[in-house]
Amino acid sequence: MNKWELRQVDVNNAFFNGILVEDVYMGHPEGFIDPSRPLHVCKLKKALYGLKQAPRAWFERLKDAMVVKWGFQNSRSDNSLFYKWIGDQVIFVLVYVDDIIITGSSDQMVQQVITNMQNAFALKDLGKLSYFLGIEVTKTASGIYLSQSKYIADILAKHNMADCSPVPTPMATGHYLTKGSGSVISNSSQYRSAVGALQYVTLTRPEIAFSVNKLSQFLASPTAEHWESCKRLLRYLKGTIHFGLHFYHYGTMQINCFSDSDWACDKDDRKSVAGYAVYLGSNLVSWSSKKQAVVSRSSTEAEYRALAQATAEVTWIQSLLKELHIHLVTAPIMWCDNQSAIALAHNPVYHAKTKHVELDIHFIRDKVTAKQITVQFIPSEDQNADVLTKALTFNQFHYLRSKLNVHPVSSA
Repeated sequence: MNKWELRQVDVNNAFFNGILVEDVYMGHPEGFIDPSRPLHVCKLKKALYGLKQAPRAWFERLKDAMVVKWGFQNSRSDNSLFYKWIGDQVIFVLVYVDDIIITGSSDQMVQQVITNMQNAFALKDLGKLSYFLGIEVTKTASGIYLSQSKYIADILAKHNMADCSPVPTPMATGHYLTKGSGSVISNSSQYRSAVGALQYVTLTRPEIAFSVNKLSQFLASPTAEHWESCKRLLRYLKGTIHFGLHFYHYGTMQINCFSDSDWACDKDDRKSVAGYAVYLGSNLVSWSSKKQAVVSRSSTEAEYRALAQATAEVTWIQSLLKELHIHLVTAPIMWCDNQSAIALAHNPVYHAKTKHVELDIHFIRDKVTAKQITVQFIPSEDQNADVLTKALTFNQFHYLRSKLNVHPVSSA
């Protein structure tokens, strides 16, 4: 939203930089056996790939350099994020193992951080952010566009569906999958491989989150019907392979969260599915589609639980933004399409009706009372999170998909 340049660096052989604080021993490496002491072992000073200590040792080495040597602060809300303020200038460093994104208000400061890293570690400066962890990043006139077209193409090719016929929606309406539906397939590993790969696609394709969540519930014993539903999802991705998630330059620092639930929709255990979509300004920044852990006794309770889950996510985002000195225009607005759930959040008179609900769910009332969030009603047809809780008809699905900022790159 500030139109800052995004830079990417990659640390070569990152785990070799980790210094071990525990005693770890290994046998003689092949070709380096000491003939006079063949039964001795080697004590490691630095980490090797394959050690369970290696990732943490590398991160501690990097954290020490960032915080102690270069004066960064490690975010308390997100441990992989580092930031540094110098006057009114700020720089952010986001770390994923050995892949690092750097951005800030000063290009000179960004370059200085990259130079410091190059002096401390073997580093590849990959320039402007374009491809990160399988996600393609394209700069557009209105912002940036994240997609996974190559990754999706690889999944389709792996499962012999590169030439399949597309379908307009990821899941058929009115068709409910259950654990016992259909005969168990012999090659269950193919199903697990496909669903596992599809989980990563939800990083840039939030509209398939519900379908992937549903298919993931049958990994233990998938049936032919489950595999057909999985192939339908692949066919949908085939037709929308160039779609992705847009982040726009414009918009205010205002949080809007859409929360929804589909009550008792699981035919196996009658648990509800909850979903939320959190926007910062015009940009979708967080979303979830998840089956609730307990059975709700009413649609109001299911919606109230979903609202509490969404509130917890918004609270975390608030704490992260506050830590980064990013001030919100007004209190976040929670949009819910259930009037009774909204009443529960505002009015303690309804306490008698919710004695069976865990106390921690009621923390949403404290947030409302403290005016830290606002809960408002939205009609069901405009509930963006609806696409995260159930299979929808063609028109409604395509309408809500656009509301999630999922478009082809040409529309950016």
